[in-house]
Amino acid sequence: RLIGALFLAGFLAYGTGFGLVTSVIGAPDFLGSIAMHQTTVVLGALLMLLTIVTDVWRAVIFFPILGERGRLTALTYLAAQVISVTMFFVGALSLLLLVRIGQYAGGTDTAWATALGSLLVVFNDNAYALSQLAIAFVTLSLWIYGLRVGLIPRAFAGYAVVAYVIHMGGTIAELFGYPISDMALIPGALFEIALPIWLFTRGFSDKAYGKAA
Repeated sequence: RLIGALFLAGFLAYGTGFGLVTSVIGAPDFLGSIAMHQTTVVLGALLMLLTIVTDVWRAVIFFPILGERGRLTALTYLAAQVISVTMFFVGALSLLLLVRIGQYAGGTDTAWATALGSLLVVFNDNAYALSQLAIAFVTLSLWIYGLRVGLIPRAFAGYAVVAYVIHMGGTIAELFGYPISDMALIPGALFEIALPIWLFTRGFSDKAYGKAA
């Protein structure tokens, strides 16, 4: 249940924060008015940073569930989550710098401010893409293991494997300039909504704890 709650908390925190930030920086001339929306940007960035707590804590809790046989999977999951939240951190930092740039520009959309602001937005996008690549890779590994040992119903785990293969492919395509990651994210997002519901009502299979793969 705690893992399920952390999945939902991270999903909602990042989604809400991303929505708040995007509502400001999505405008063509956002730097000219960003000072007026400073609270929205800062609050959104802080909500996005909450994933540092939820994602790493969730990865730590997987250790006793996966057991000795799954320790390598648990370690890999933790390491990739640390990489992911590091990317979230530097991306959120770039968003906070947008507020300072807007202040230094004096509320006007000057050429240097526009160029630097656009660069920081792209930097955040790339940091997010790299974080999602790490998450997709390690979550794929986690549910391949979960499929083998029956941690959750095999059809459910099999869907997760397919979903994260699609997610990984979409993220790689995004890095090469093909904007399909949002669509490729949908199957994995649906799984991360359905999984907490399953964990709240049924939980992981006790027989699978520490089971040899």
